[in-house]
Amino acid sequence: MTQIAQSVTSLAELNELPQDQFVAALDGIFEHSPWVAERSWAKRPFNSVEALHTAMFQTVQDASHQEKLDLICAHPELAGKEAEEGTLTKESTGEQRGAGLDQCTPAELERLRGLNAAYRERFGFPFVIAVKGFTRHEIMDNVDARLNNDKDTEFEACLVQIGKIARFRLDAQFA
Repeated sequence: MTQIAQSVTSLAELNELPQDQFVAALDGIFEHSPWVAERSWAKRPFNSVEALHTAMFQTVQDASHQEKLDLICAHPELAGKEAEEGTLTKESTGEQRGAGLDQCTPAELERLRGLNAAYRERFGFPFVIAVKGFTRHEIMDNVDARLNNDKDTEFEACLVQIGKIARFRLDAQFA
């Protein structure tokens, strides 16, 4: 999270920022996708976190199919290469740690990585879930269950989950 993001803790402050600082303040809300905040800036002022989240998620819904796919693909695999290499965003690191994904046994890690690979092969994008409130075992069961969906259902499911992730992140920033 940037210095600007750390210093903006109220919606009143956020609403007053020029576009570049507004985007910087919301860095990390939508994983590696500053275009969401950039396009949402014109919808100010936001009188609640709910209003901000709704505007930002509407920006996602209004995006092209390719932009939505790119947003999904911006998300790291759970306990994947980025986690192993320590290159996850601060937000993703905390979320995956909170779900216990950093505590997987070698057998659990093998299962999760196998599920990640099967999911990516089937759908062409990474599995996305808002992990808050789930155990690592529940997450693996979710991947397994969602492998039975069709591609369009999963595409939409990932977007819904991205919306939940963004809401959790906004709540954390503006709590």
